[in-house]
Formats: sequence, C-alpha cells, structure tokens
Amino acid sequence: MKAAVVGSGVAGLACAVELVEHGVAVEVFERAGGIGGDACSWYAGGMLAPWCERENAEEAVVVHGVEAIGWWEKHTGGVTRQGSLVVAPARDTGELKRFSARTTGFEWIDEGRISLLEPDLHGRFRKALYFADEAHLDPRLGLEALRQTLSDRGVVFHFDQDVQPETVEADVVFDCRGLAAREAHGDLRGVKGEMLLIRSKDVALQRPVRLVHPRIPLYIVPRGDGLFMVGATMIESDERGRITARSMVELLNGAYAIHPAFGEAEIIEIGTDVRPAFPDNLPRIRRRGRVVHMNGLYRHGFLLAPAAARMAARLVTDPSFVPEFMDEDQRQRTTA
Repeated sequence: MKAAVVGSGVAGLACAVELVEHGVAVEVFERAGGIGGDACSWYAGGMLAPWCERENAEEAVVVHGVEAIGWWEKHTGGVTRQGSLVVAPARDTGELKRFSARTTGFEWIDEGRISLLEPDLHGRFRKALYFADEAHLDPRLGLEALRQTLSDRGVVFHFDQDVQPETVEADVVFDCRGLAAREAHGDLRGVKGEMLLIRSKDVALQRPVRLVHPRIPLYIVPRGDGLFMVGATMIESDERGRITARSMVELLNGAYAIHPAFGEAEIIEIGTDVRPAFPDNLPRIRRRGRVVHMNGLYRHGFLLAPAAARMAARLVTDPSFVPEFMDEDQRQRTTA
C-alpha cells in the first residue's frame, strides 16, 4: 500500500509514523517550506499534561493523553518527566480548589514542598497542585525528531506543495491540514491562540507552571537555556495574523504574577495561530473514499495526535476496526 499524508504538523507527522510502523510506504506533502512552518503545532506548549487538561476537557483527553507520554519518548527521546505545578495567588485559592475538583492525578502541596520542587518560587505561593506523572517536550524539537525518523525510514517529504488530497496519487490519502481543510468539514471552527517566547536569566523552572486565575489562565513552560514559552489565549476567532494588546498585557502580567523577574525578560518571539476544533473539542476521523480526514485536535495536539494517528492508520490496515474518534453515522455504516 502507498499512502500520502497532506500536512506536516503534529497530526500529519504522527500519522506518517503510525503508517510506516504498519509497513505502509509514505510520502508527505506540505505547503510550507519546512515542517511546522505553517501550522499551529509550531506554537504549541508541548505539555503532556492529560490530568491538568481534564480540568476543562473530556475524559478521552486523559485516557489517550496518558499514552502520548510514552509515544513521544519512544519516537523522539526528548520528553522531560518532571510533572506539572498548578499555582494561584493566595486571594484565588478558591480557584485552585475549583480546578482540583475537576480532575485527578495530583497531590496538594504546601509552600515548603513548592520550594523544594521549584526553588525560585520560594515564598510566592502557599499551596499548589502537583501532577507528578505529567511531562513536557519542546514541540519544535519533537517535530524535527519525527521528520528525521521518517526520513531515515524512507519517507519522502515534498515541501512548498499546496496540494488537494483528492488530487494526490496514492492508494490512500490522509488529510491532516487542520483549518486549511475547512471546506471538507462544515462543523470545523477556528480557536485562536497567542503565545510568547521569552528569555530570563533570573528565573529557573524545571517543569511547566500553570497559574489559575479567574480571568487569565496561563502557563509557563521551560525550554532550557533561560527560554520560556508563555501561553496561551483561547479566542473564538479565525484571525491568525496578530496578537492583541490585551492578550500581550495579560500574558506578561500572568508571567509577572508567577515571578516578578519575568518583568525584565526579553521577548524573543510572538506567535499566533488558529487551532482547528469541532463542537465538542475532540478530534474526528472521517473516511470519504480513499481520503481519510484526521482533524480537530484543538489545543490537545501533542496529547491526542498519537492516539488519533494510531486509529487512522489502523482504519486502513484493518477493515474490521472502528475508530473511537469516528462520527457516529460512519461508525454505524462501518459496523453494519
């Protein structure tokens, strides 16, 4: 079998990996000049944090997000297992309790334990939630590691190729174009995200730190060498080209609330893009003839891409398989 994957974001690369592991010959087509150059995957936080995400996501995010940690370790080797820390200002302890009531996999810790885990947060927060089993990775390094693995296994990449899935010559084509595939999905919408990449020599963090706040939910993810990713907004909008003044202020204020030294940080990069999402914010796998559409990863790209890719690849290699992320009407037709 020969397969083509259209799109080289996290969805497309994960699909290519799963197909190769099923013995399928794969080519990848990407409209940009390189991987991630035209995809929201490039601006992702890279947090492999299924229990934290459960605070406002479906149970499937936890179930399939847990397997993503091992998947990324296996295929990239760039995963850091230091857990996640969720904090709140003393006046917002009620928000921390609300967060805890909506998820599992954590322990309450006091300021002494916070200081042991993150010395630079000493004295800043009285209580926190510690999710010890969570992890994170640098998304850009992860995408490059997947590309290298695929190239080593004979996958050919075609960059600067803005193709339509129906026109590509292959036995089966995987459409992983995200919001660019909106014409194929009447129920796909865009959710804008904005992020900052900053550098500070005055703060050291070992793990992602989330700030729970009634107005500005925010996370900071260490990238190493004094770099931190600060994100991310969630705005119901298809506009992808700019960050708003309000978002910039809120992201910087949130970082400052975690540690005042971030007020002197250097802004290295501003990123904005639009996440593809379906009404329930869960992915969809839809097959139409020889085209398999995998889309709608929303803000859970690095968490759910491995599971969704595994399901999509198995769909074409095992005729009896019915993916969990398939629409109910297609599931019924498949099992009929």
